Amino acid sequence: MKYLATTALTLALALPAAAEEVTLRGVTAFATGTTFSRPFEAFVERVNETGEGVVQIDYVGGPEAVPTFELGNAVSAGVVDIANNTTAFYTNLLPLGDALHLATNTIQDQRENGCYELIDGLHQAQMNVKYLARTGDNIQFHLYTTEPIDGPDLSGLTLRTTPVYRAMFEALGATAVRTAPGEVYTALERGAIDGYGWPIQGVLDLGWDEQTEYRVDPGFYQVDVNFLVNLDTWNALSDEAKGVLEEAAAWIEAKNAENIAINEAEAAAQEEAGIEVIAFTGETAEAWLETAQSAGWAAIEDIDAETAAELKACLVE
Repeated sequence: MKYLATTALTLALALPAAAEEVTLRGVTAFATGTTFSRPFEAFVERVNETGEGVVQIDYVGGPEAVPTFELGNAVSAGVVDIANNTTAFYTNLLPLGDALHLATNTIQDQRENGCYELIDGLHQAQMNVKYLARTGDNIQFHLYTTEPIDGPDLSGLTLRTTPVYRAMFEALGATAVRTAPGEVYTALERGAIDGYGWPIQGVLDLGWDEQTEYRVDPGFYQVDVNFLVNLDTWNALSDEAKGVLEEAAAWIEAKNAENIAINEAEAAAQEEAGIEVIAFTGETAEAWLETAQSAGWAAIEDIDAETAAELKACLVE
């Protein structure tokens, strides 16, 4: 019996200990169930299905858990393990992040041409986070207003902005006001703003259509909503756990292709809700789009011209 016990102990010590399941705290910068939170919620479900026994995500919630503009700091410091956030909400930590919305290619293109590694490196060095995934490809931004406009001159308008389109709107003469998404409805209702920038998707989710009369076409830029993992958390994960997260990231990124059809449905829903389209054409449309790109890249170049050139080379095709 003594021999058997000794043998069993020796075998137990010789075998590697089974890795314990790791649980990550996840938070989204957007209200749960809304357009730009849903891909993250689907990602969480995917991880929890495929990563059972290895890695799980405890979905804590949205801005009620961590205020929108504080989420970047929270994931950087490790208060949150994984966050669904857009660069517009964490430019205080990564000013060059504004370049991501200027992309004209997809995240798959960026992974292939080396841009992903460049962007991941910037996130790691300046934010202490792993840039895991990007959603929002194929979704453009638009200007929405309460009054009609007849051209790109936005003088006299007070517009809700984020860093995404601040440079563009200011270059066209608007007065920019920064607010969290949850404050926009009230600002419109009170007449504190004359309009706002927002993607083609999500306006009806937030009820803003009730205070919106017009959408300006064509759209500009491209949405970036990113999954960020605290770097210390990431480095402590097993290769198996990282693999689960990376597989789920590739899975959700593939769904970006579905946005083209969703955009069409969303535009139809806006029309049904009474939002009229102001369509710039010809030279007016060219001036609108040229200002968007030139003002956007000029702002990035002012921060770091060398890195801006690297980013432009791999984001614009």
